[in-house]
Amino acid sequence: MRIAIGGFLHESHSFAPLPTGWRDFAEPGGWPAPMRPATLLDGLRNTGVPAAGAIAAAERSGIAIAPLSWAFANPAGPVTAEAFERVAAWIVADLSDALAAGPLDGILLDLHGAMVAEGFPDAEGELLRRVRAVAGPDMPIACSLDPHCNLTAEMVERSDAVSPFRTYPHVDMKQAGARALRLLVERARRGRPFARAFRQADFLLPITSQCTLVPPMSEVFAERERIATRHGVSELAFCFGFPYADFPGCGMAVAAYAADQPAADAAADEFLALLNARERDFQGEILPADRAVAEALKAKPGRPVILADTQDNPGGGGHGDTTGLLAELIRQKAAKAVLGSINDPLSAAACHKAGEGATLSLSLGGRSDGAPLEVTARVLRLSNGRFTCTGAMAGGNPADLGPSALVSVGGVRVIVTSRKMQAYDLALFRHLGVEPAQEGIVAVKSSVHFRADFGPIAGRVLVVAAPGPVVADPATLPFRNLRPGLRLRPGANQATG
Repeated sequence: MRIAIGGFLHESHSFAPLPTGWRDFAEPGGWPAPMRPATLLDGLRNTGVPAAGAIAAAERSGIAIAPLSWAFANPAGPVTAEAFERVAAWIVADLSDALAAGPLDGILLDLHGAMVAEGFPDAEGELLRRVRAVAGPDMPIACSLDPHCNLTAEMVERSDAVSPFRTYPHVDMKQAGARALRLLVERARRGRPFARAFRQADFLLPITSQCTLVPPMSEVFAERERIATRHGVSELAFCFGFPYADFPGCGMAVAAYAADQPAADAAADEFLALLNARERDFQGEILPADRAVAEALKAKPGRPVILADTQDNPGGGGHGDTTGLLAELIRQKAAKAVLGSINDPLSAAACHKAGEGATLSLSLGGRSDGAPLEVTARVLRLSNGRFTCTGAMAGGNPADLGPSALVSVGGVRVIVTSRKMQAYDLALFRHLGVEPAQEGIVAVKSSVHFRADFGPIAGRVLVVAAPGPVVADPATLPFRNLRPGLRLRPGANQATG
């Protein structure tokens, strides 16, 4: 058996201040750089991305791999036409070459599922259209997906199976890649498509309510497993949606794949009914920055209090450079506090020019929102920003954040980087000599992913609403293109027209 493997991953925030261009794929920060067919296998094999799981599963099974291209960019604004066309052209051309070299039994695509590109709001649906046009109508195609995928009818129609991660924080990315490969092999060997059912929920789900480590989502996933088993489906794919994409396909969806249509329909209908029954349970509490810092200073847990700066989450489209939470930590004189990180290449360069031990004035952060923080900073430590992630979610992934620095500002230590990275890995702090477990307060630019690596050291976790584009309440965004009837938050009557 011979399988082609490639990937194209981006999570697009329609209202983020900066678009995602080619350079963002070429220099993806804490993720692998773009891979071409000659480099894909060795370049991804030891990383934590879904394609690595598919590669390992194929090699264990003696399946020959025809490598395609693979590219990732950190979440931000919609992908530019140039970047989308360059990566899509790579993949289509590589597929054509692979077909010319010999027969293929299937195609495995490592996709995110929430990409919006200029001209193509459903970018994965468009990519699958192009792949299907080259591969032909009978070629088995399976996709691994991030559960923040905005799964569309076109994506389901143009592939044979999709398999999203089961966790948020995403600690099972490689397992999802291996599962997608298993579904692909099953589809190829059965010689005909699965029966499939596709359903969409009618309300948006805030990302802060999607964590699978705690109820209600932990309970929803336990029931998902029981429903899948009860109906004997090959896959019951649940996607939470990414509630910042302004197009009709935005939102929660489920796809069921089974040997017969009644089983697929029954599983999809039962799971959708479960989501509707639990709707109000998905409402959650977010603290304003002043209250969150005050509570952190009063807490005496014996272990760090983690403050999650959710609205500037680089993993949700934030630029990682807003300073609202930092300003509040300074105002309240938070001792033994460290923030990771502020994405500001100009300030990072100034720190490197000044050198360790120097004191200098910085206009820190605020490049994306025009609201920098004027500070006097002391440079504690410098770094080239290169390290290897070690945590459960991204272990093995290379990080390259460019020139970076640890500075002290008003008694609060701050990591300043030249590229953005969501704080999902303790190595972000440790590579600059900070041991998070020994801190009193650790502020992170993240919404949920930080829990995988920071949760075990935390005495308490507080989710904070400081200024930033990844708003905790999607209903506050100026949507114009959602499908009619979609409600903008759990339990809300407000719906699009």
